[in-house]
Amino acid sequence: MVKPVLEIRNITQSFDQGDAHLEVLRGVNLTLQKGEVVALLGPSGSGKSTLLHIAGLLEAPDGGQVLLNGKDCITMSDGQRTRMRRDQFGFVYQFHHLLPEFTALENITLPQMIAGTGRGTADLRSKELLSNLGLAERLHHQPMQLSGGEQQRVAIARALANRPKVLLADEPTGNLDPKTADSVFDSLMSLVNKEGLSAIIATHNMDLARSMSRVVRLENGVLVEG
Repeated sequence: MVKPVLEIRNITQSFDQGDAHLEVLRGVNLTLQKGEVVALLGPSGSGKSTLLHIAGLLEAPDGGQVLLNGKDCITMSDGQRTRMRRDQFGFVYQFHHLLPEFTALENITLPQMIAGTGRGTADLRSKELLSNLGLAERLHHQPMQLSGGEQQRVAIARALANRPKVLLADEPTGNLDPKTADSVFDSLMSLVNKEGLSAIIATHNMDLARSMSRVVRLENGVLVEG
């Protein structure tokens, strides 16, 4: 049997809000196979972002396991989890969060250099990604000189710069107009397939969700298929 790239087992998470105790995740289970792209649906406030944060080791759950290639990451030290996040995960958010003082090329090269890649090699990887996303002519533009769609493409390239195994995207086209959103999503899916990535993509867009490998919905703190 093929081992999943990512496995989420019985994840629970709750928060205290004033006098209320909110159980956001009530035993969530999910497996992600190599090359699989899973659409994560659910209404606002259902816990989609919380689940992605836990899956990407950005947030610790109350209980449960997150296994990457069979290794339980929850029991790792802070340093080990930090290295896992840096080397194994790529993150795309609704807002691009690019560094405004750096060019598109530099925004993608910097994470690679932080991970220990030499400047020349990192620049080559950055140029390849930007070219694949249709931004070969925008390498030296700062974020303020790019459109919203172009900025999000740079953010996608940055997420893939260190060749992660898993991409986690939280409403990656949510801030874009429908036409631009479709174009950016097509670019994202093309690059995910080319890189052989596994991905979980949270979205409200049913048309986008149907184009992915599988759809799961977060309802009342648990995941249901379809």
